[in-house]
Amino acid sequence: MGPTRALRSNRALPSTRAVRPARGVVSVTSIAAAAVLLAPLLVPLLGQPAGAATPAAPDGGSAPAGDPAAVGIHVSGGQLVESNGSPLLLRGVSHAHTWYASETRSFGDIADAGANSVRVVLSDGTRWTRNEPADVANVVGLCEENQLICVLEDHDTTGYGEEAAASTLDTAASYWISLLPTLQGTEDRVLINLGNEPYGNNAAVNASWAADTSAAIRRLRDAGFEHTIIVDAPSWGQDWQGIMRDSADDVLAADPDGNTVFSVHMYGVYDSAAEITAYLDAFTSRGLPIIVGEFGHNHSDGNPDEDTIMSYTRSQGIGWFAWSWSGNGGGVEYLDMVTGFDPAQRTSWGTRVIIGPDGLAETSVRAGVFDAGSELPD
Repeated sequence: MGPTRALRSNRALPSTRAVRPARGVVSVTSIAAAAVLLAPLLVPLLGQPAGAATPAAPDGGSAPAGDPAAVGIHVSGGQLVESNGSPLLLRGVSHAHTWYASETRSFGDIADAGANSVRVVLSDGTRWTRNEPADVANVVGLCEENQLICVLEDHDTTGYGEEAAASTLDTAASYWISLLPTLQGTEDRVLINLGNEPYGNNAAVNASWAADTSAAIRRLRDAGFEHTIIVDAPSWGQDWQGIMRDSADDVLAADPDGNTVFSVHMYGVYDSAAEITAYLDAFTSRGLPIIVGEFGHNHSDGNPDEDTIMSYTRSQGIGWFAWSWSGNGGGVEYLDMVTGFDPAQRTSWGTRVIIGPDGLAETSVRAGVFDAGSELPD
């Protein structure tokens, strides 16, 4: 989701998390953005308890010596695995860091809630205040300190083609490349989410999603990035037109490292078990890595079937990030997992994600890179 545009994305930016477009609707992210622009009072962040069973090791095993992917987290057999080839099932929450930069305590709170990962909202400076290298390094340090796999995402791309202020994926690529000196050596605990919900519902613009995404991936690889790259779907992340689904093979082939993961955001478009399972199966049946990069229990564009999202991803070994820890606005405050960034004020949504069926307490397992005896690079 994005700021609060009242538009389309799921996550609302500070103070406004906004609405997520249904097939042809706008997303929360935009709304959030609007809110941010209006009143930095919303931010998503999520954390949950861990302790679930680890999925069976994917076919393909660990990457062979000399394989670029072997430097850290990578894709093997259609699933994410750690450097040693052990499965990595992401179970996390989104945190609106760029709008609530002072809420650094949230990283620890999210870890205490049981999450094994956190999706961190950043800005390339196009729409919000740019998160500079020192700040990003601090975020990575906070994730490491709290034993959280860190997914960094550029939120400024939210709703491009519909949102006039949104940045392009090419701009996002330039931002990531500027952070390469900061992020090199973190491949075993940091993933790059290229751009949040990078296209709205403009069909003419969305037609370039595959080409633009592929070009951005190649730019990062040419610059020297060896991290896993996560790419969000168009249509405010919900891919209701099936653009990402139908072109995913070509986009993965554009990555010389074969280390790209696809991310769908599930809000009102995914209000039935049939829609959820069919979409995810379209990837897993082809051996394509997929995660649910955002989802909620309610939304302005409809009522997502969160129970199926959580149970089916568990049965299929698919990662997810709930939206979001706190700071939502623009009418989607119900997506806060805790009120006012206070873990003692857990909401019904927070309770559902943290201790409900198939939630963090049942399915989240700490990444092996943080196990006792593992040494993190200086």
